[in-house]
Amino acid sequence: MAKTIEELVQQIKERLNIVDVVSEKVILKKNGNHYWGLCPFHKEKTPSFSVNPRLGIYKCFGCGEGGDALSFIMKTENRDFMDVITELAERFGLEMPARIHKEGSKELKDQMMSACQKAAEYYNTYLLQDKSPDTLKVMEYLSNRGITKDIIQKYSIGLASKAPTKLYELLKAKFSDEVLEKAGLIVQSRNQGYLDRFRHRITIPIQNEFGDYVAFGARAIDSDQSPKYLNSSDSLIYNKSKLLFGLYTAKDTIKEDDCVILMEGYFDVISAQAHGITNAVATCGTSLTAEHIRLLSRYLKSRKIYLSFDTDSAGQKATNRNAELIKEAFQGLGNIKQFDESYISTSDDRYACEIRVIAPPEGKDPDEFIRSVGAESYKEYMKNAPLLIDFQVNSLLSHKKELKTPIDKTRFIKELIPVLQEINNEIIQSEYIKMVAGALDINEDALYREIKKSKSLETIASPEINRIVKKNVSISEKAQKNLLSVFLVPDSHFTFQQINEMIGDTQFTDEMLIIVKSTIDKLTNSVNNVKELIENLYTAFLDNPEIQNLITDLISISETFNNLDDRDFQNIIRENINKIIQCQKDEEKEKMRNLYNSANDNETEALKIQMQLRDKINKRLKLEKMND
Repeated sequence: MAKTIEELVQQIKERLNIVDVVSEKVILKKNGNHYWGLCPFHKEKTPSFSVNPRLGIYKCFGCGEGGDALSFIMKTENRDFMDVITELAERFGLEMPARIHKEGSKELKDQMMSACQKAAEYYNTYLLQDKSPDTLKVMEYLSNRGITKDIIQKYSIGLASKAPTKLYELLKAKFSDEVLEKAGLIVQSRNQGYLDRFRHRITIPIQNEFGDYVAFGARAIDSDQSPKYLNSSDSLIYNKSKLLFGLYTAKDTIKEDDCVILMEGYFDVISAQAHGITNAVATCGTSLTAEHIRLLSRYLKSRKIYLSFDTDSAGQKATNRNAELIKEAFQGLGNIKQFDESYISTSDDRYACEIRVIAPPEGKDPDEFIRSVGAESYKEYMKNAPLLIDFQVNSLLSHKKELKTPIDKTRFIKELIPVLQEINNEIIQSEYIKMVAGALDINEDALYREIKKSKSLETIASPEINRIVKKNVSISEKAQKNLLSVFLVPDSHFTFQQINEMIGDTQFTDEMLIIVKSTIDKLTNSVNNVKELIENLYTAFLDNPEIQNLITDLISISETFNNLDDRDFQNIIRENINKIIQCQKDEEKEKMRNLYNSANDNETEALKIQMQLRDKINKRLKLEKMND
C-alpha cells in the first residue's frame, strides 16, 4: 500500500498508457514517434494535438493545452483530482493510503453494477426455469428468431415478470433503495412505494467494454405494450452516448480482424455474434455519436467500419446519417477511402477511415437475413461490400426511372453533387461523372461544371478558420525556457547536478519559470532519470493547469536538443545564458535611459543617474576582466 498520495499517484501513472487514455476522447493517427488528432479543448479542422507516448504527455500546438494522462482525464471530464485518483486506484487494484478515505461515489458505482449483475442473473433464471404461459410464449418468440437456450445463457437474455415488485423484493435485502433506484432497476410510485422498472418484458443486459453489467434494454412482449423498447436511463455507470452494445464480446475480434460492423438493434448483434460474426456492435437505443466512434477507434488500427442497417428507406437514411458522423469524427486525419486501388500497395496510415456498406438485396434487416439466408451468405456480402461512395451513388441511381422531366433531373443532381464533389482524385471523379451522366442521359461537361460551381460556393460560405493568436515571447523568456528544458532531454550524457553547475546562478526573471526551476532543483535530488522527473513535475502541479502547460512546453522544446553531442549540449547552455545576461543588460540600459530622460529638468537628479550608470559600467568591466 502506498504511504502517501504522491506514491499512489506514481503507481497509477506507471499503469496508465497516455495513448489509451487520450484515445478514449480523441481519434489518434500515428505519424513517426507521435500520435496526432483533433484537439478536444478547441475546435479545429487540421490536427495540432500531439501525444508523445515515450514521455507520456500530450500537447496542443493550437491552443497550448498540455499535460500528462492524469491531467487529461481531469480536464476532459471536468473532475477533481481525488475523484480521478480514487477511481483509478480501484481500477488497478491499488490501496489508498491509510489516511485517505475512499470516495463514496466509487463505492456507489460498484454497488450499482453488482445490483445490475444480480438482476441479469435473476431475469435469466426466471426465463429458463419458470413454466408459466408468459415464459413459454417468450421462449417460443425467441426460438422463432433463432435464439436458442445456449444463446439465451451466453447473452443472459431474461424475462421480467408481470409482478410489480418481484425483483425489488429479491434485491432489497442486499442493496439499498438508493442503489437500486440509481441503477435504474426500480422506480418510485406515488402510492405503492417502489416498483420494478421492467415488468412483463424480455430483458437484454448491457455490459460496458470491461464486462460490467450497467443497464438493460427491455422489449415488450405484447403488441399493445408501449414503448416497444424500454431502455435504462443514463446513470453513474451508464451513458448510452458512450457505450456500444456487444463491444465487450466483440472487441477481441474487432482487434484481430481490424474491422467492425455497426448494426441497429440488440437482436441484430446477438444474432450476428451467435452465428460467428463476432465483430458486430450496436448503439443502445440512441443515435451514433462522436464518442462511439472514438471508442471504436481505440480497437481499429486501419479504422475499417461496415454499416449494416435495414435495407428500407429508413435504413438507407440511417446509413447516410451515420456515415456523415463518422466522416466528421475523422475529419482532419486524412481522406476517407473513396475507391479501391488494386494497383497500389496501401499502408495502414494511407486513409483516416474506410467506410463500407453491407446491404443484401433481399430487403431484410441483418438479423432476419442471417437467420433466413445464413451467416455464410452474410459474410460473402460483407466480403464484397461496396465503399460508401459506391453505395450512395448506386442508391441514388436506383431511382433514375422516376425522373420524367428536366426539373426532376435537376433536383436529383443536387442530391448527387455533394457525393461526387467529395472525391479527391480527379481521374476517379471524372469516371464517376461519366458514369452518372451516362445513366441520367445528361451532358457530362455540364455536370462537371455544376460540381465545380458547388465546390466554389461551399468554399466562399465556409472561410478558413483563423489561427489562434499566440502570445509573443521575449528573447529572454525563450532563453530561460531553453535552459530549463535541458533538464528534460532524455538522452543527455550529463547528470542533473552537472547541468545545474553549468547553469550556475543565472537569474530567472519569469515568475512561473522561477517556480518550476525551484521545483526541479528539489526533485533532482530524489529522482533517477528524466521520465521520473517529468512525472513528478506534473504531480507537483496537478492543481495548477497553467504551470502544467508550461511544463509541456518545456518538454516540447527539449526534443529539439535530442541527440546532441556533449560539446553542442554545453554550447546550447552557454548561448542561452549569454542571451539572458545580454537581455538583462539591455533592460538595465533602457531603464537608466528612461530615468535620465525623465530627470533632464533636474540637474542634480541627472547627475546622480549618470554616476549610477558609471558605477554599473565599471562593475561590469571588472567582471568581464575576471571572467577572461
